Amino acid sequence: MSFTDDLAKLADKVRMYQSSVTGEEDTKASMISPFLKVLGYDTSEPSEVKHEYYADFATPGTVKPKKVDYAIAINSNIVMLVEAKACIKKPEVHDGQLKLYFNSIITVRIGMVTNGIEYRFFTDLHNLHMMDSEPFFTFNILEYTDKDVDNLKFFHRDIFDAANINHYAEGLIYYRNMADLVDKLLQSPSDSFVKFLVSEMVSKAPGCKMYKKINSKVIDRFKPIVKKSIQKSLVELVARSVQQPSPVADDIYNNGVEPEIDDANDIDTKSGVTTTDEEKEAFSKIKAIVEESTKYKYEIHYRDTVSYFGINLNDKGNWWFLRLYLSSAKKTFIARLNSNEAKLLAPGFPVQDVPTSSGETLSKITISSSSDFNKLNALIARCYELEAAKH
Repeated sequence: MSFTDDLAKLADKVRMYQSSVTGEEDTKASMISPFLKVLGYDTSEPSEVKHEYYADFATPGTVKPKKVDYAIAINSNIVMLVEAKACIKKPEVHDGQLKLYFNSIITVRIGMVTNGIEYRFFTDLHNLHMMDSEPFFTFNILEYTDKDVDNLKFFHRDIFDAANINHYAEGLIYYRNMADLVDKLLQSPSDSFVKFLVSEMVSKAPGCKMYKKINSKVIDRFKPIVKKSIQKSLVELVARSVQQPSPVADDIYNNGVEPEIDDANDIDTKSGVTTTDEEKEAFSKIKAIVEESTKYKYEIHYRDTVSYFGINLNDKGNWWFLRLYLSSAKKTFIARLNSNEAKLLAPGFPVQDVPTSSGETLSKITISSSSDFNKLNALIARCYELEAAKH
């Protein structure tokens, strides 16, 4: 069953439970924990989902802080905190505990507050490691669009990448603010906006050279003209969009293409992230496999982050072809390959589809240890050559 199908199935259950569930514990059991499972987190695995999480930041002798309902870990690093409310309450941050832990745990990039129906996602756009006061994304499981589903996929365990989420969140905030600004300008053009349009008109329209000096009188003269022109343009634009299919607009996240990553400011690669011996061993095995390629001779690099150990064609991390999760109880890796081909190249290994917001097809392969990479030469070589061919 696909991610979208799992989400729709849970939405039906939430509708059914909504009238009978009132308390916080019942909300967590019947709505929130199943939601986390849809996002790929094993709520029964304590190394991955820590229930009633408590970190002792209190001064000895003082009152201990309250617990956070869920702490989500990937590769043994806590990356997301969840504060739960009863479904009859609004999903708001009340006691400040979520912010305290968010600000104190360096690996945490995402805070979530939910009542099992509405999920509000927070990050640290304004001040690094300081949770923002307003959510950058809100998902309502009883009322969502296809675009909401695509946005939700960013938080799935198998593709969770704090740097990409932060980049996406930043773009989303800019998009909203820019849309609000444009909406206000279109409804009530400001003097500076009118002056800009008149200046452009004078420079590009031969018949409008008489307005070389744009003063307050000229601006007042053109305000109603600008407003009518905008209304006419919008009507024509809407008419054209109805008559013919609109081209698919570029996503605010660059259609899922990863941003260029500057290692000096990489928010996901942290001091304190230790590359394990098993990760080093895995990299050595993968490097030996790709060096056998007769088509391409890229020198591969690794990028160790809070949430994954990436294998890349460059040292910035955006030309990746494998992402390893070896520190968690369930050892897996993500291959930039569709699941049908992955199953053929990895016989005997469990293979699952991985949802992405960009529509790219990825696969998750479960292994028992890094020694299994010796049995996956064909798959690793295929992923390497597919990525190399792009560049």
